[in-house]
Amino acid sequence: MPPDATATKKRLLKAAYDEFAQFGLAGARVDRIAEAARANKRLIYVHFGNKDDLFDLVVANSLSDLAQAVPFTAEDLPGYAGRLFDYLLDHPQVLRLTGWSQLERPDAPPAQVDAYRPKIAAIADAQQQALVTKTVTPADVLALLLGLTTAWAGASPALRSLADQPPWDTERLRIHRAAMIAAVQALTTPPPSSSDKRTGRRHTPPRT
Repeated sequence: MPPDATATKKRLLKAAYDEFAQFGLAGARVDRIAEAARANKRLIYVHFGNKDDLFDLVVANSLSDLAQAVPFTAEDLPGYAGRLFDYLLDHPQVLRLTGWSQLERPDAPPAQVDAYRPKIAAIADAQQQALVTKTVTPADVLALLLGLTTAWAGASPALRSLADQPPWDTERLRIHRAAMIAAVQALTTPPPSSSDKRTGRRHTPPRT
């Protein structure tokens, strides 16, 4: 019976995920990926093309996995931000991969662009329904949301060292998460309409 190519490809992708997350595109070595996957190096080129192609695929797969694990909810952006924060805390390699990608692949591959396109469309639709503020464009809404969500993970070690508690202390992260969600809500909630001002009603999007 011939070897299972699917199993080999899965091992190679897992090894590539770990290698690229740690070393980036330039620092990663195909030899190490093959050795970690217990596979012949030649199979990397057979299944995935060159190292650049493999890196782009790994980043795209990580974003796809994130999208499946944390469905985007334009009607509840604060809740989405909280769930995204939790996922990235449990999967720190995702931020490392996207960080390497921004540094080493400044021209975004189509797969990564396509990962953002439906989110932008969903935000635009939510704006038309008065669920999200129209004061900033959909792309800016998403960029600001992602910036707030990843602010602590992306902060410099020097800044994190000045925190009043250990940077990754559970209680500290809980407080930071709550503040981040409140900031996203303040950013994305539409201003009250004239009728809301007259009745005193406040528009509060759902939050989880």
